[in-house]
Amino acid sequence: MGAKRDYYEVLGVDKNADAAAIKKAYRKLAKKYHPDTNKENPQAEQKFKEVTEAYSVLSDPEKKKQYDQFGHAAYDGEPFWQKSGPGGTYQEYHFTGGNMDDMEDIFGDIFGDFFHGGSRAKGSGTGGFAGGFTGRNYARKGADLHADVTVAFDEAAFGCDKRITFSDGSGRNQTLEVHIPAGIDSGKSIRLKGKGLPGSHGGESGDLLLKVQVAPRPGFERKGMDVYTTARIPFTVAALGGEAYVSTLYGKVALKIREGTQSGSRIRLRGKGIVSMKDPSVHGDQYVTVQVEVPKNLSEEAKRKLKEFEAACNKGGSRHRTYAA
Repeated sequence: MGAKRDYYEVLGVDKNADAAAIKKAYRKLAKKYHPDTNKENPQAEQKFKEVTEAYSVLSDPEKKKQYDQFGHAAYDGEPFWQKSGPGGTYQEYHFTGGNMDDMEDIFGDIFGDFFHGGSRAKGSGTGGFAGGFTGRNYARKGADLHADVTVAFDEAAFGCDKRITFSDGSGRNQTLEVHIPAGIDSGKSIRLKGKGLPGSHGGESGDLLLKVQVAPRPGFERKGMDVYTTARIPFTVAALGGEAYVSTLYGKVALKIREGTQSGSRIRLRGKGIVSMKDPSVHGDQYVTVQVEVPKNLSEEAKRKLKEFEAACNKGGSRHRTYAA
């Protein structure tokens, strides 16, 4: 089933339309698509259902307010009419929003010729219509609530339990213990079923959508499931090769440095990144960028040795010069 159309679009009115304009638009469309006058047009049934559902929300000030704020998440429309009885006549009409007298007036004006028996007393629950209006309301799911939670870098990587406090929409605060799944990233949401606004007429409660923000960790950058860090190594290790210890999410590991490694080189540590939320056996990687440290405050002996090193490198050839770009 496709996504629901905007209720204002369904009725063909502007979002700033007043109650009279909304009622007028509905009268026109309800008369046009009523199934009893469109027996050869099966699409009319769905159209009639759609416009009536839209009107049942937009004609009720409270429902309209929730819909304007939360869209379809605030009001998940239920079927407004049902087909039943001998010959497939439309016998029941149920309204959960709007004024019942107002709805009856609309149908009395528009469909008086379609029903048997003429007028009926308002609020009677039964009457001269072949399919009378009933005051019975269908169960409605409550609206969803939204809240934010900030977790540490490592808490997002490995998962944790957090205690959060949020407004329940009535001005009161609620506190919940929430499990943060391992591998979650900033901007992702956790759905807590039944923690939203209460439903009406026996309907289930809405959900709480908890949006996660991951705090930064110095020296670490996350891109998806991969982690990026930097390792500073001595000049001699870069020139001669050796080992350097680097920090990962899983502790320090020895990093093999090849002889002649240049500053800016990148080394990949497989499986040292973030765990997948879909498959705990899958991990991202860690990429380590090497920065070669140039020694400072050299002793006279160190300077002499370094000059000997330079001379040895240049022996047998012209002196190497480095030019700035």
